[in-house]
Amino acid sequence: MALDDSVLLRTEGRAGYITLNRPRALNALTHAMVRTIDAALAQWEQDESVAVVVISGAGERGLCAGGDIRAIHADALAGGNASFAFWRDEYRLNARIARYSKPYVALMDGIVMGGGVGVSAHGGVRIVTERSAVAMPETGIGFVPDVGGTHLLAQAPGELGTHLALTGTAVGAADAMLCGLADHFVPSSRLAELTASLAGLDDVAEAVALYAQAAPEGELARHREWIDECYAAGTVEEILDRLLDYGDPAAKEAAETIVTRSPTSLKVTLAALRRARRLGALEPVLDQEYRVSCAALSSPDLVEGVRAQVIDKDRRPRWSPAELSAVTDADVDRFFAPLGDDELRASSTSTR
Repeated sequence: MALDDSVLLRTEGRAGYITLNRPRALNALTHAMVRTIDAALAQWEQDESVAVVVISGAGERGLCAGGDIRAIHADALAGGNASFAFWRDEYRLNARIARYSKPYVALMDGIVMGGGVGVSAHGGVRIVTERSAVAMPETGIGFVPDVGGTHLLAQAPGELGTHLALTGTAVGAADAMLCGLADHFVPSSRLAELTASLAGLDDVAEAVALYAQAAPEGELARHREWIDECYAAGTVEEILDRLLDYGDPAAKEAAETIVTRSPTSLKVTLAALRRARRLGALEPVLDQEYRVSCAALSSPDLVEGVRAQVIDKDRRPRWSPAELSAVTDADVDRFFAPLGDDELRASSTSTR
């Protein structure tokens, strides 16, 4: 278990509760937190007195804003490899959550991004609220969707997942449900009641049904036509051309967002999504994402993207290469190169 209070664990009645407890950092995941969550899940899976696991975030702002990218940035600058160990354990935790044998209830209230999606959207019961903002925004920091994000987005209807992956757009409750990232809408004012009720009820579905409501209308459903047509293109360049030519202001806005992202990240992300569709299952996709993430650590765009968005906050990243046309197929293929003995092998059941 963790030596600090960054993850709070408790059991009550039939439920095990996990609370991510770094509210000032929007509950960003550290390596120690990942290992603590994994150890708790392993223990509770064998504990007959625990029938359901519930994960939530401390504070009012969200479940989790992702991994600790400041630490990853520092590791990349130093030419280190601590991030490799973090990702290895994080992705294996994602796999454990996806195959967990007991109901795993994720309260996706507020901001849920990157690694926050990884510890929630692979669960069996995923609850969003009117405050939810769910996203995989990695292309904006010179990275690529990970934590099983390419698996989730590749499974979304039509090309919705491609749109979310390339733009990094955050979606609310209804759109998260439409994309297959969440299951139920519960008003935030009722989460405490729902959470408490799970301690005493054996039927989780029945408990959730008592609190679930119809989600407020989303945005994506009315844009499906241009999203599906434009993002079906085979290259990022062609996607941009289609978006700009479509004639819909929302499509043009999407194109304007995409051109601000890392050209390398965009091309690798599109390739990762297409490959994830062919791979199908989560675990081989996590293995692929590990290769991509390890390659990204030595990419100049990850260091520059985090600098621009998080460290200096000037919002003016200088991508290298700066143009999509300068990113070759060989550049993209490098991110998918096998790692030999260092492969992830996400089917491993524990991070320890």
